[in-house]
Amino acid sequence: MYTLLLLYKRFITEYVKNYWRDRGHQLFNQASLIVDMSTKYFHKLITQAQHVSAIALISALALLCFFYAEQTNQVFIYQYSLIQQGQIWRLITGHILHTNGYHLTLNLAALWMLWGIHGHYYSFNKILVLFLISGITCSAGLFYFSPTITQYVGLSGVLHGLFVFGAVMDIYRKDTITGKAPHRLSGLLMLLAVTFKLIHEQWFGASQQVSQLIAANVAIDAHLWGAIGGLIFVILYWATCHKRAKARPYC
Repeated sequence: MYTLLLLYKRFITEYVKNYWRDRGHQLFNQASLIVDMSTKYFHKLITQAQHVSAIALISALALLCFFYAEQTNQVFIYQYSLIQQGQIWRLITGHILHTNGYHLTLNLAALWMLWGIHGHYYSFNKILVLFLISGITCSAGLFYFSPTITQYVGLSGVLHGLFVFGAVMDIYRKDTITGKAPHRLSGLLMLLAVTFKLIHEQWFGASQQVSQLIAANVAIDAHLWGAIGGLIFVILYWATCHKRAKARPYC
């Protein structure tokens, strides 16, 4: 009986050892494959200028305006009274400015994070038009529906538009070989998440911690109008580019 127990113990020990050794090899191979695919993905994004050029330009302009804030703020800040007087360029330029280093860092980090997720959908012209439509929609929404917001700066409104664009592209973009949308589930989850965030902000307001960090009130209406701007861009994009997108992987 004792001999049988020893044999059983040895069998279990060897089985467990072999199982975790094989399982470890499988996990290592899977991790290596993920790292390899991620490396190729980001290498493609970085080396192809069409995917990164617009994001790099927006970042450079934001940094430039931040370091020369004394000169640029007076000319470019979104200011309700000055826009009323005809300085309509402030509807766009205000999105490039930031209140402090924390504000700039948070927005640029979010910008590059979105590029990392959806950068394969980006091109210089596409992001430029999206920036203009989302930025103008955001500023126009604030101007006409939130006149109490007399000043506004930051990329957050445009970022919400960019977020919506990427999520919708994930939902509807089909692979040219399989004819399926491989990222539909993640796109749906991201679209639901941003919708929930916007509703939560409109109902409960913005985070006080974020307001203290950026030394300004968070313009939650800018997030809403920026997201609507992104949705408008998506509709225009599909209306004008959908047929060409069938012939090319990314229109």
